[in-house]
Amino acid sequence: MLDWALLGGAAALAGALNAVAGGGSFLTLPALAMVGVPLVSANATGTAALLPGYLAGAWALRKELSGPMSPSLLRLGVLSVLGGAAGAALLLSTSNHAFARIVPWLLLAATLLFAIGPGLVRRRLATADNHKPRGRWLADLGIVAVAVYGGYFNGGLGILLLAVLGALGHTDMGRMNGIKNFVSAILTLIAVAIYAASGAIVWTHALWMALGATVGGYAGGMAARRLKPEVVRGFVVLTGLAMTAAFLLKAY
Repeated sequence: MLDWALLGGAAALAGALNAVAGGGSFLTLPALAMVGVPLVSANATGTAALLPGYLAGAWALRKELSGPMSPSLLRLGVLSVLGGAAGAALLLSTSNHAFARIVPWLLLAATLLFAIGPGLVRRRLATADNHKPRGRWLADLGIVAVAVYGGYFNGGLGILLLAVLGALGHTDMGRMNGIKNFVSAILTLIAVAIYAASGAIVWTHALWMALGATVGGYAGGMAARRLKPEVVRGFVVLTGLAMTAAFLLKAY
C-alpha cells in the first residue's frame, strides 16, 4: 500500500510540475527505483506514465503548427521517430548496472540544463538577428540528437528542445512550444512502443502513475496562475540535485 501511495503521489506531483514548469521525470524515476523496479525498467515505465501528458500538450498547441515551417511537420515527425527509436534501443541495450552509473550524470546534466535553459532561450530570442532557422541538415541533426536523448532519458527534454530550437534560429516562442510538444509526443510515443514490445514497462505501475500524473497535471494547470514559475523551477532544481546526490551515493 505504501508503494502505491508513493508512486501515485510522485506521479501527481510530477504531473503538476510539468503543467507549471517541467521536470516531472525527476520524481517518477526515483519513485519507481525506490519500490524496487530495476533502473532501465523504471526509466521506461516512468516515460510511459508521462506519455498522456505529452500527447495532451501536443494537441493543446496544434494550432501553433499551422502554416509553412522549417523543418516541415512531416520531416519533424520522421526525425522524431528515428531519434526516439534509436534512443529507446540504446536504453534497452544498457545493463541496469551500467545505467545506474550513468543516471546520476544524466540527472545532473538535466538539472543544470533545467536551471540555465530558460535564460539561454530568452537570450537567444533577444539577440536573434533574423527569423529564419539555420540550414536544413543542421536542424535535422539537432532534432535527431535531442530525440535520441529523449528516447534514452526523458529528463529535461522540453528545455533541451527549446534550447536547440533557439540555437537553430527560431524566434516565435508560441511556434517553438508547439514544435517542442509535437516532437516530445512523437519521440515518446515511439519510444514507449519499443519499451512495451521488449517487456520493459511495468504496466500496473505505469497506468497507476499515468492516472496520478493526469490528476496532478489538471491541478497544476489550475494553480499555474497563482504560482511563480521561478519558485517552482527552484524546487525542481533542488529536487534534481538531491536525486543526483542520492543516485551518485548508491552507484559509487
